[in-house]
Amino acid sequence: MPADNETARDLQLIVANLHWRYSGVTATSRMVTPRLAKMFRTVWFGPDGPDGVTRLRFVDLLKLRRRRASVIWHARRNNDMIAGVLLKALGWPLRLLFTSAAQRHHTWITRWLIARMDAVIATSDVSASFLKRPATVVAHGVDADCYTPPVDRTAAFAESGLPGRYLIGCFGRVRMQKGTDVFVDAMCRLLPHFPDFSAVIVGAITPDQIAFADDLRRRIAATGLESRIRITGELQIEQVQRWYQRLTIFAFTSRNEGFGVTLIEAMSVGAALVASRAGAAELVVNDGDNGVLVPPGDVGALVVALELLMCDPEVAAAMGRRAREFVVANYSLDAEAAGVAAVYRRML
Repeated sequence: MPADNETARDLQLIVANLHWRYSGVTATSRMVTPRLAKMFRTVWFGPDGPDGVTRLRFVDLLKLRRRRASVIWHARRNNDMIAGVLLKALGWPLRLLFTSAAQRHHTWITRWLIARMDAVIATSDVSASFLKRPATVVAHGVDADCYTPPVDRTAAFAESGLPGRYLIGCFGRVRMQKGTDVFVDAMCRLLPHFPDFSAVIVGAITPDQIAFADDLRRRIAATGLESRIRITGELQIEQVQRWYQRLTIFAFTSRNEGFGVTLIEAMSVGAALVASRAGAAELVVNDGDNGVLVPPGDVGALVVALELLMCDPEVAAAMGRRAREFVVANYSLDAEAAGVAAVYRRML
């Protein structure tokens, strides 16, 4: 729904999403924005806006230049920051805010853009350490009412049509950075010895990754596991949530990551977690209690950790219950919204 005149007059917040491809950054923004929209007059600018949040049309953005009261422009990517910096330079009454999840040194253009923000949020202390300027740390949260354990996990798995009784999943864009190849190699070693298990890879395959995905399919075919390892491609968010609920074990295999919201989504649905030490894994995983940590890119270590859980699904289920309790207590969406809202109030 486009912005109306009343919204434009009272507007406090523009959530920018100037990115054509749906990604984890978009997903985290979509999740928290409806909560923020209950506290601030909010519009969404760009594709993939969440239900219930007003969309800002380009023509309405042009009209905002005549406003006197400042509006927060909340950016999460370089594209968003570039647009905000340009608009502010041309006279739009914007206060610029950037949320950074990256745990690496930034490029010169990102550093230049960050220096021009009026405020910065980091999703962890590690992310904040790379910013070279003060930042408020606000961790991502998860909607535990949407990402909830199924009433009957066995029945949820049966809906998949995959053979066996239990499911292992790896979610995220299909690419080397996400370690999808590490997951496939581990499944090719393990599944022949565990006939009750199947595997799923849920995530988009972008045009530049088609060759990578085709190579994964060849590896799967070479071991005769085509019927037991499914690559879904990009799905609607409701379908993704249902695939989460079918899982007994979740494998987070990223080689490098910003925060990695799939970690807390999987924990929230009560899946046992084996996670590479990337992104927020070492923040959310108490090794051996609510998950297991392994070195990034290490197929052998992943195989060992998964095998222990596959040998005893009841142990995996108990780990999943502890994971759910931890996320509900420490990574709620309401806590994230409250932290972001406090920054907004200071800026306004």
